[in-house]
Amino acid sequence: MPVPRPVRRNSTSTYILATILVVCFLYFFFGDDDTLAAIPNVASRQLLKSKDAASNILSPPSLPFRKPAKLDPGEIPPPPPVVHYKMNNVTTSGDPIGNRETVLILTPLARFYQGYWENLEKMSYPHELISLGFIIPKGKEGNAATTLLQERIAITQAPTNKNRFASITILRQDHEPSDLYSQAESERHALHVQKERRSRMSRARNSILFTTLGPTTSWVLWLDSDIVETPPSLIQDLASHNKPIIVPNCFQRYYDEEKGAMATRPYDFNSWQDSATAQILAEKMGPDEILLEGYAEMATYRSLMAYMADPKGASDHVVRLDGVGGTALLVKADVHRDGAMFPPFPFYHLIETEGFAKMASRLGWESFGLPNYYVYHYNE
Repeated sequence: MPVPRPVRRNSTSTYILATILVVCFLYFFFGDDDTLAAIPNVASRQLLKSKDAASNILSPPSLPFRKPAKLDPGEIPPPPPVVHYKMNNVTTSGDPIGNRETVLILTPLARFYQGYWENLEKMSYPHELISLGFIIPKGKEGNAATTLLQERIAITQAPTNKNRFASITILRQDHEPSDLYSQAESERHALHVQKERRSRMSRARNSILFTTLGPTTSWVLWLDSDIVETPPSLIQDLASHNKPIIVPNCFQRYYDEEKGAMATRPYDFNSWQDSATAQILAEKMGPDEILLEGYAEMATYRSLMAYMADPKGASDHVVRLDGVGGTALLVKADVHRDGAMFPPFPFYHLIETEGFAKMASRLGWESFGLPNYYVYHYNE
C-alpha cells in the first residue's frame, strides 16, 4: 500500500503575503476616497495632478484632452485625465474667509468703468479665493471695453503683484447686437425696450454662468460693470447672513442743484415684496407679457426695497423678498447648480433677475435683501 505524501507545510512568509493581499483587497473595495488617495501609487492621485486637467481649481474642468503632437510608430496615446471633486466638501457658510470658500464674480460688461475696477481691487476678501468672469458684446464699444479691461488685467495679474485674482475668464458675445449697449441710460430704461433688453441680458448672464461655474465654487457674486462703489467687505458682509440669495440696496450719488450739494437716490427697483395688485395684474396678462417695476404705466403697488432704506437703521437688517435686482447679488452656487437661471422668457410674467428669484423660489430657495446696506451705481 503506497504511503501518502506528507502534508506540505506552509511557511510563515506565505501567511504574511496572504494577509497583505487580503488587506489590500479590503482597502480597495471598502476603503473611502481619503484612504485610497493616501496610497502613493493609486491612479486617481496621479490623474489629479495631470497637466491636462483643469489648470486652476477655481475654474471649471473644461480644458480638452489633447493628444501629443507626435507619437512614435505603434505608440498608444495616453487616456484622458479623470479628475475627482468631492462636492460635499464645498461649503457655503457665514464665515466664508475662515472656511476658505471660493467666490466667482460675474459681470456682463458693455462699457469699462475705471471706478468699477478700482472698487474690485479694493475688496478685502482674499483675492486668491476670487475668480472673475466677464461677458462682453462684439462691436466697436465692446472692443474698446475689452481693450481697457485687458490693460487693467495685465497690471493686476502681473507676477509681481501678490494681490492677484485666482483666475479671469473673458467671453465675447457674438450673437447680441451692440446697439443694445450703446444706448444712453435713459434710453436703456425706457419701458418699451425692457422685454427685449432684459431678455438679452438674461442670455448673457446664463452664458457666462454656465461657462465659468466650477465644481469648487461656493458663492457667485453678480456685480454690474457700472457699480463703482461698495464697502470693501461686500462679499463677507453679504455672506455673513448665510442666505441662499441676498441683495444690497443699490443707490446712486448725484449733485442736487436745489440743495447745492451731493445727495443720493434709489437706483434699482427690481428688489421687492409682492402685492395682491401685482398678482391680479399677472392673472389678466397674456402668456408672453411681463410685469416691470419703476414705471408709472404699470402700477403694481409692490413694496420696493429701494424705499425701505432707513438712514438710521442697522446695516444688517434683513427683509424677505420675492424679486431681486442684479446690480449686486450674492447667490450660493448650489442655487444655480439646482437649475435656477435667468429666464430670457416670461416666467410667471417675470424675466431676468426677478424671474430668477421666482425660479429659485419654485426650487425651494428664498431671497433676502438688506435695505440699509448700500452699493452705488455710476451716474451718467
